[in-house]
Amino acid sequence: MLNQKGLQWDLKGKHAHAFPLTLEAPLMRLSVASLRRVVKGDLTIQFVPQALTSYGGLELLQRYVRQIDVVARLRQAFAGLRSDYGSARLALVVMALFYVGARRLEHLRYLGSDPLVTRFCGLARLPTRRTVANWLRQFTQETLAPLVALNRDLVTEALARLKLARLTIDVDGSVIRTGSTVRWAFRGFNPHHRKDPSYYPLFAHVAQTGHILQVKNRPGNVHDSKQAVPFLREIIDDLRGRFGRRVALEFRMDAAFFQQGIFRLLTARECFYAIKVGYWSWLPLKQVAAACRRWAPVAPGVGGHETELVIPQWNDLRLRVVLYRKHVGHETRKNFQLDLFTPDDGHYEYSAVATNLPLGLPALWAFACGRGAQEKTFAELKGEFALDVVPTKHYAANSAWQQLSILAHNLIRSFQLETLATPKARSRKRTYGYLFRSMRTLRFLLIARAGRFTRIDGRQVLRLTRNPATERLYDQIAHRLAA
Repeated sequence: MLNQKGLQWDLKGKHAHAFPLTLEAPLMRLSVASLRRVVKGDLTIQFVPQALTSYGGLELLQRYVRQIDVVARLRQAFAGLRSDYGSARLALVVMALFYVGARRLEHLRYLGSDPLVTRFCGLARLPTRRTVANWLRQFTQETLAPLVALNRDLVTEALARLKLARLTIDVDGSVIRTGSTVRWAFRGFNPHHRKDPSYYPLFAHVAQTGHILQVKNRPGNVHDSKQAVPFLREIIDDLRGRFGRRVALEFRMDAAFFQQGIFRLLTARECFYAIKVGYWSWLPLKQVAAACRRWAPVAPGVGGHETELVIPQWNDLRLRVVLYRKHVGHETRKNFQLDLFTPDDGHYEYSAVATNLPLGLPALWAFACGRGAQEKTFAELKGEFALDVVPTKHYAANSAWQQLSILAHNLIRSFQLETLATPKARSRKRTYGYLFRSMRTLRFLLIARAGRFTRIDGRQVLRLTRNPATERLYDQIAHRLAA
């Protein structure tokens, strides 16, 4: 049979059910009978000891982990914890769970016989669920701090290799539901499950790459901006210490972070910011919007108006504030609360942004809208890296689980930056600067590949089923890791 390249391919004896070793479409039309096969009965299922793996792509990921010396750095971070397996290897066990698609410690028993999973963790056998849970319970706020620092160091090192001119950091909280007996879990801001206890961790998300620069776990009943000032101060000091002043720092936050302490910190550290402003009664924004007769065009259906806001309650702090209104065809909570429209004007959604960025009204609108891209990262963390799983009833243990989930996510982002990610066109929204594959896609294309361990000429070899697309992908990654 000829394909589009005009070459004759070996079809394993010219049988109709054999597949050619190419993905090219044939030039001649195939018969219907050659496309189908008869299945006459059920296959007999047997479980026998074999040197088979379901996750061949872990080998490439392990090469990257060795390349940046993650195991030694984990060992140093966990110097205060004890385990017969080794704390660094137990951390790799938890991360391996995330990479193969498992979400709970109970799933360890389904991976114990996979030789590549144990090789990735550097173990002869995987620990039990109880062993890992007991190890997590050893964590305290003091022993957790080195892991937080390691996470931040790995991200800043990856960012340093990109040589970016600016870093845009989105700061926000996200709800994680828990059980009713989990420590330091309380009812709080959870509009969909108001009666469920929860945690409310605070995240610092790097907009250009999707890394999580830092996460701090908190009880669920705290305000979104609780502990935000020391959180931001630690991030800024670390980034300034590594990059100096040559990298501009930009922060985006919602109205919950409209706090005097945050403005004074960012101004004193010479950081740029764009922070949403609420139409609260103690601010004159409603009166300013009502008095405005000309709204500058910003985007289709969007108008803007710039003003200087003086806040007497904050020692006459002066802020540049831009008000926006977006035309909508229906009444919503955002426009109903202002009551600034007449029936012939239509309905508008009002918003406001306080900023010190030297941006015009259209560019600032796009920049503020780009903050929503972090929700995609949060969704992937909860869906693919088990961030929303609460493995124990202990607060510090659950905080350690969150840090390991973030670490696994950050390593995958850095791995893609070194191997697969390609630059995207620049956007005024300051969202992802690179084209990343989701963890679900990576798991399908790269990690979940069945293979067999064999020994050839005295060396262990991982043999995978021949597939041209997979072979090209593996060769590309191996070549870039070796470069």
